[in-house]
Amino acid sequence: MLLLRLLALAAAWSYGQAQMFLKQRQVSITRGHKTAASMDCIAEGISDFQHLYIHWYRHRPSKAPERILYIGPGAASYDDSSYSNKYSSFKRGTNICTFTINDINSNDEGTYYCAYWHF
Repeated sequence: MLLLRLLALAAAWSYGQAQMFLKQRQVSITRGHKTAASMDCIAEGISDFQHLYIHWYRHRPSKAPERILYIGPGAASYDDSSYSNKYSSFKRGTNICTFTINDINSNDEGTYYCAYWHF
């Protein structure tokens, strides 16, 4: 049985007078018959969401967190080109960034989370 953990993250940054938040719902995914899984990162207080960079990380037990990809105004950029078939991300609406893991297997176990900052 494969369990993918998604860390519930609520982070705040002050930028001038505004506060910005990224939120994730805590989700556990058991593979079962699924071959893909998706999770959302919800931005609050960010007026120009489509032009900001959202980073997706995986943290496995006893290992350092690893950035998988980031997405800005265009297509996702991968830290390892081999990830492009396994992972994908896209922005929708004014505040949601979706991350998808394809062909789920036991090597995908870990905690996945999003982060934001300017390059």
